[in-house]
Amino acid sequence: MKNTVTFFCVLFAIPLFMFTACAQNTVKKQPLNKTTTSGTVLSKPENPYYSNTDTAKLNVSNAEWKKVLPADVYDVTRNADTERPFTGKYWNTDEKGTYYCAACGNKLFRSGAKFSSNCGWPSFFEQDNKNSVVYKNDNSLGMERIEALCGRCDGHLGHLFDDGPEPTGKRYCMNSIALDFIPDNK
Repeated sequence: MKNTVTFFCVLFAIPLFMFTACAQNTVKKQPLNKTTTSGTVLSKPENPYYSNTDTAKLNVSNAEWKKVLPADVYDVTRNADTERPFTGKYWNTDEKGTYYCAACGNKLFRSGAKFSSNCGWPSFFEQDNKNSVVYKNDNSLGMERIEALCGRCDGHLGHLFDDGPEPTGKRYCMNSIALDFIPDNK
């Protein structure tokens, strides 16, 4: 009987860990801030640090980020919260274009590197360039993971795993709320 109880406990725990592999906290959906797209550039007038072309490293306090970012974007990018799986705007899209950091506008990924991982978050097998994303060890939730941060503003994007497709074998598991997207011109 004890073996049966142990078996069912383990059977229950496996899906629980699958759904929390990328998750930490959950982010509540909030209305989007005023963002305008002009061709291949996004504009966020309320955020003076946002640029799709500037690659200079930013050194901005969390107090300042809190003033210029929507609360949900702040919670994810500055507090490492995580949106619920299968709820983000980009988890299941295959439109061609470029993904940028929602906090600072840094170019992160091209749609050609996006793949369907069925984990509930947008996943990519490679970053746009070697400086797009930086990494930090993350031992939260009793797991050893690699946190993926924006290379320009150090904002939390998601996590990096070694279970992606070739050619890299990597899976950048990102939060949609931490990303902006500009579609390719048709």
